[in-house]
Amino acid sequence: MAHTRPAPAQSVPVYRADDIRATDGANMGDVLSFAAELVLDDIYEVQRDAAQHRLSLLPLGPTRFRVADDTRIGTPGAEIHLDCALMFMSPDGQTQEALLMVEVDDDGAVAQVFLLPLAGLDAQTEYRLVGVDTDAAEQKFGQVACVSFTRGTHITLASGEQRLIEDLVVGDRILTRDDGVQQIRWIGQSTLRAVGAFAPILIAAGTLNNAHDLIVSPTHRLFIYQRSDEVGAGRSELLVQASHLLNGDTVRVQDGGFVDYFQLLFDSHQIIYAEGIAAESMLIDTRTRAVLPQDMSAAMGEVIPGHSDLPHAGLDVSENLLKRPDAAELLRKASAR
Repeated sequence: MAHTRPAPAQSVPVYRADDIRATDGANMGDVLSFAAELVLDDIYEVQRDAAQHRLSLLPLGPTRFRVADDTRIGTPGAEIHLDCALMFMSPDGQTQEALLMVEVDDDGAVAQVFLLPLAGLDAQTEYRLVGVDTDAAEQKFGQVACVSFTRGTHITLASGEQRLIEDLVVGDRILTRDDGVQQIRWIGQSTLRAVGAFAPILIAAGTLNNAHDLIVSPTHRLFIYQRSDEVGAGRSELLVQASHLLNGDTVRVQDGGFVDYFQLLFDSHQIIYAEGIAAESMLIDTRTRAVLPQDMSAAMGEVIPGHSDLPHAGLDVSENLLKRPDAAELLRKASAR
């Protein structure tokens, strides 16, 4: 039997539901609550001084999580349930999606409620609640959790050819760091609004010794081999989340408009080469499985072959070690020496 290591914690930016209040409708005066208490057409506003906080989650199941110890909000160790997907409409007719998450205490009672916006929400703007969907939340969160490359990214094939990701097909032979040549088993593609949790991260050419600009989803992890330990991780092999390297210059959020995201799935979690640097492929776990075609997900059964024993577990770098504007430059130097 394969030994199963826990999937890495995932950080998402959330509002406290207490900071979002109904200003008109059946729940006027009440704060945002879970699906059973919501009423369509109610008007909600984000309070002026409301701020988003980093909620760190460890997956327990498709819609269940545990709050990780390094969280900035929520109760470490507490269980959180993905309650529903919400859709709001702004005064100009634009729609904004969000996910509602409920923390429960040891008795199963509601302790806290959080809102994960999938698009930007402006303070003191009237948002009409036009959709409450308890079925779509799992797939929506799966899209947030998926690691994705963007259109125009060059992927290294087994032959050494650098091919655009949009030109790849299932069966193409890709060079991997740990397992030589591996075939692509599935390619996912989606076009999303490049805002909020879906706004990609641009890593400018040369920042991490990448040949060209690399644009990836916020939670995408890059593999770094340090020849000297510049960030104090205590090891040479690192997995670094793109959003943890933000410095507003060489690593920055690229928001606005739409983004074409692509996911590459192999028989096991792999480190491949994108724009000449190492980056992870799609990892199937309880968070991301919902984005797979139903027949493929069903064929995998309860145990996901090759994805249950994570070969790269334990390589993640704590965000706290990267809380400095020169983190990307330190990693570039460490990997080049």
